[in-house]
Amino acid sequence: MRGFKKTQTAKHKVYAMTDFYHTNYKEYDKRTFSIDPSPFLIPFLHVIPSGAAILDIGCASGRDLVWFKNKGFNVTGFEKSPGLANLARNNAQCDVIEGDFEVFDFSIFSFDAVLASGALVHVPHERLPDVIKTISRGLLENGYLYISLKKGEGTKTDDTGRIFYLWQDADLREIFDRTGFDVLNFQSSESVMNSKDVWLGYVLKLKS
Repeated sequence: MRGFKKTQTAKHKVYAMTDFYHTNYKEYDKRTFSIDPSPFLIPFLHVIPSGAAILDIGCASGRDLVWFKNKGFNVTGFEKSPGLANLARNNAQCDVIEGDFEVFDFSIFSFDAVLASGALVHVPHERLPDVIKTISRGLLENGYLYISLKKGEGTKTDDTGRIFYLWQDADLREIFDRTGFDVLNFQSSESVMNSKDVWLGYVLKLKS
């Protein structure tokens, strides 16, 4: 993992970050579910087909699933935390798959669009291209992908022990091009939860 030596301390930090969403799912739900996703999801809404089938990767407790379902879309969730997955099922009344997006075989799906809103923030820099390739296997030809990541340099660790991998626009655009996507829309916005954080949001489409 970038920035860490292979020591027991590093492994413990990684475990603590992963375990956070399993043990603190109720608190995370309370902090995030009430946030209105309209400002950053409307650009995605404007390009995907009406009634499209959408897979929400890292759907947490289902906030964005509910938002899209209420607008007539066919939604499916994907979440690693069992607690968050159960909340998402109850909130959105839809199927929610439990799994790890780094190893799951998404090629069994044929979705019009995949949503990864803030879902990839803990993916190390060197692994992001492979993760994008993995999740894009669940898309139909010329399918759409939304990705948002935090802006900055290197990494940032918050008071819960979670490690966030930070990005610059130019680096992400190079990765998107290399993994077979065109950028249709880009926006930079201040985080609702922490004004010091800036989100980089991209609406992407598989190249023809």
